[in-house]
Amino acid sequence: MLAVLDDAAGRLAARGIAQWPARFEAEWITDALRRGETWLVGVDGDTAGTVTLDRSDPLWADTGGAAGYVHRMAVRRTAAGLGAVVLDWAADTVRQQGAQALRLDCVRSNSRLRAYYESRGFVHRGDAAVGRAPGQRGVEGPATWVSRYERVLNP
Repeated sequence: MLAVLDDAAGRLAARGIAQWPARFEAEWITDALRRGETWLVGVDGDTAGTVTLDRSDPLWADTGGAAGYVHRMAVRRTAAGLGAVVLDWAADTVRQQGAQALRLDCVRSNSRLRAYYESRGFVHRGDAAVGRAPGQRGVEGPATWVSRYERVLNP
């Protein structure tokens, strides 16, 4: 999983997008693994992607309704198109758990990713500043502006 995340982080950095740190630390994902919220996606026996599907996100504390939250979604370049499958799976999974929406965010400056999310049915729900390094959450450190997106789920 760390290799998939690091690969994606490297591609983002090469495009000048500071979404994630250059390398992910294992302790950043350990709790989500322990809670059973992180998934690996395989294609033909190879690990092609990963996603964490959380039940809450403080970034959305001002928004009501039951929702699932996509974090740390990454797909290897060799599995182009898999992102749409992962997002649909995440939507179906949280819908079955009673959620009314699937939510996610990305750095505001990543216009390509923002356009992709909008093409997948997500609606921009405003921007917010988060602290610490990109890809981590906290209230300390330099602020990074992120754009919040929501996809309302049909029952």
